[in-house]
Amino acid sequence: MTEKLAVIAIGGNSLIKDKQHQSVEDQYDAANETSGHIAKMIAAGWNVAVAHGNGPQVGFILRRSELAAHELHEVPLDVCGADSQGAIGYALQQTLYNHFRVMGINRLAATVVTQVEVSAADPAFKNPSKPIGSFMGEDDAKRRIEVDGWDCNEDAGRGWRRVVASPKPVRIVELDAVKALLDAGIVVITVGGGGIPVVADDDGDLKGVAAVIDKDLASSLLATELGAEMFVISTAVEKVSLNFGKPDQKDLDRVTLAEAKAYLAEGTHFAKGSMAPKVQAIISFLEAGGKHAIVTDPEHIAEALEGKTGTHFVQ
Repeated sequence: MTEKLAVIAIGGNSLIKDKQHQSVEDQYDAANETSGHIAKMIAAGWNVAVAHGNGPQVGFILRRSELAAHELHEVPLDVCGADSQGAIGYALQQTLYNHFRVMGINRLAATVVTQVEVSAADPAFKNPSKPIGSFMGEDDAKRRIEVDGWDCNEDAGRGWRRVVASPKPVRIVELDAVKALLDAGIVVITVGGGGIPVVADDDGDLKGVAAVIDKDLASSLLATELGAEMFVISTAVEKVSLNFGKPDQKDLDRVTLAEAKAYLAEGTHFAKGSMAPKVQAIISFLEAGGKHAIVTDPEHIAEALEGKTGTHFVQ
């Protein structure tokens, strides 16, 4: 690869702007907007691998499956992940193609339906905590526990939900395919939703498991394994902040690895369900030898790469 390589991770929620814009057409429009920002990166001389979240989309697939269960077979969680990878990848690769055509860029984008290996001995499997699917009543939850072997928890008085493990990513199974495509100058959409979680048996055969891999951690592993010069996490805010939403909020421009670890260890600055896993993913990237990571929102990606905005994490 003669160009600089960047891995950019976009959130599944970035394709759904609000509850009034959840349709396939709405998500396509959002993907088109995000693809325009990525196309500008490529025009500026970057080769790009794109990772994305899929939480809302998997939720929709599960809900459709539940509603149709009286007539059709239900869809396993790992297959939901594969389905969403294909659908989101399709929207991204098509909108990227259209932006390339308008901008006169001779490039293609391709989606790799990506498996990510996790360890069957990961302690997360003993303490499932990631809620998925619809709310249900206690009787239905107990039936699912007894008949289907699900883990279900009561969720803050709102009802019961299925919970699954969130194990750490160990290996990107299709990594060599991703590398080959990038070497050919093709923009690759990969590790969608953190990848389809699979475990290897004693013979090395892979099997899908009901789990959810954190998208940012999988993206960090991807950036590390590819030796990316830049790891970008695209999220809802222009910059990472300390004391977010409080009168003494402080936006961060430049953060060293040591500072990031200290802020995360304090446990008060970054919310566990939003910014904390992103900062942890960046710490993992830097600890593994990465040099530079950025957190910003989609519309400021190009400016952030020029050093004009965003929060920059460095050694």
